[in-house]
Amino acid sequence: MNNQKVEILLVEDNPSDEELTLRALKKYKLSNNIFVVRDGAEALDYIFGTGKYSERDTNHHPRVILLDLKLPKVDGLEVLSKIKADPKTKHIPVVVLTSSSEESDVVESYKLGANSYIVKPVDFKQFTESIRELGMYWLLLNEAPTQM
Repeated sequence: MNNQKVEILLVEDNPSDEELTLRALKKYKLSNNIFVVRDGAEALDYIFGTGKYSERDTNHHPRVILLDLKLPKVDGLEVLSKIKADPKTKHIPVVVLTSSSEESDVVESYKLGANSYIVKPVDFKQFTESIRELGMYWLLLNEAPTQM
């Protein structure tokens, strides 16, 4: 893994959704430093600098985490819960980007501290537009604190 600062951490187990998300970010030139993990356990290892990411400088957090909910090993709600429960990571914006429109998932995500909840559109054009808007807001418009 390189030591560049990651701007977007994409937590996505579906290769098609991963490809569509990356393609949309590249199309709108919002893909400078994206890192992809494919299950909840790997996401937690990356965020907290454990396992194969034990050498990662955990003082550098992603500017935003795009988190799918239906993940293998550790589900997205548990990942979200652990991120928001830790004082060192709770300030990282987490956007739930999922195919689930279940009201219970929406409610639980916000209870756990999600900053946004987006249901993946089925239509490619809608999906790329959603990713463009998401990237523009979290990477260009949102002002994050320089230190926490």
